[in-house]
Amino acid sequence: MASIQTLSDSDRRVLARWALSCAERALPQFDADAAAHAEICDAVDRTRAYSAGESSAGEEIKKRLVAVKAAKAATTPAGAAAARAVGQAAAVAHMGAHALGAAAYAAKAVSLAHPDRPEAVQEEVRWQVANLTDREREALRRLPSLGADSSGPLGEGLLSRGVLGSVIRQIQADIG
Repeated sequence: MASIQTLSDSDRRVLARWALSCAERALPQFDADAAAHAEICDAVDRTRAYSAGESSAGEEIKKRLVAVKAAKAATTPAGAAAARAVGQAAAVAHMGAHALGAAAYAAKAVSLAHPDRPEAVQEEVRWQVANLTDREREALRRLPSLGADSSGPLGEGLLSRGVLGSVIRQIQADIG
């Protein structure tokens, strides 16, 4: 039986657009060698193609960890978080709950890049929620609350703690 965090392929394609838009806002924080940049750009292009119906979930699942590996080449913690946001967006093809991970890592990148501006995270979350389409909100509402289901990224793992957990809880509260 599939996890409730997976969602339908149609919902995952819809959420991939939003997840990628969140991740792309954090990308200016990413600085690494040319190979890592190429991997991040490829993940962005593949996620965009998946969202547009131009690739299959199976094709994307095979490559979903490429951006996560590129994060290790980042020269700053903010850059690593930005790369992980792209990795989470790419992983939406596998499981829809990764869309919330993309938004959370994008906000974490903002928090790390602007430690002197604690309001920056709230501004980012407001932008993320404001840029959801009605269809994306519907799809996100199908996901369980953070920590309520252990069969995916919204379980009691990395996404449930710190700024990542706070951001996801805020988004889930804001969309009802």
